[in-house]
Amino acid sequence: MVVLPVVKLAALALKTACKPIANRLKKEAGYHPMFRNFIISIAQANHRLTTRVQRRIYGHATDVAIRPLNEEKAVQAAADLLGELFVFSVAGAAVIFEVQRSSRSEARKEELRRQEIQAIKTRNEELAREIELLAQKLEELEQLSRGRGLLGTLNFRHTHASEDRKSN
Repeated sequence: MVVLPVVKLAALALKTACKPIANRLKKEAGYHPMFRNFIISIAQANHRLTTRVQRRIYGHATDVAIRPLNEEKAVQAAADLLGELFVFSVAGAAVIFEVQRSSRSEARKEELRRQEIQAIKTRNEELAREIELLAQKLEELEQLSRGRGLLGTLNFRHTHASEDRKSN
């Protein structure tokens, strides 16, 4: 199956190309004013959340004021977050694609097994009917031979043989 190596190679190439794309996104993120303000707000929210979580983990007070990041650090943090989010999204999509492909393959195999089992069952039923028919024929022959007896069967054959000789 040639498709599998090509798909895996394409996924690997996509993951490899993902890093430079993420770096480009990070670089471009700081240039557009509306997008810059948006990512700064995301970076500040992320900074507040991570600082609170860290303070809770280390047992420090969580009700203190958290100083915001300066603008450049916020842009850099948001751009890094954006780049990592892009990388993980591509990797996640590749994993989901691989799982779905594998699932479809397993479904096809299961359907083939189901068809093979059905064919075996059908053949088994046909053979059972044939055995039943043969058993009925055997029973009929046994009934005929009991009714005539051994000499009757021999006489029947002998009678037919003598009739054949007379007609010749």
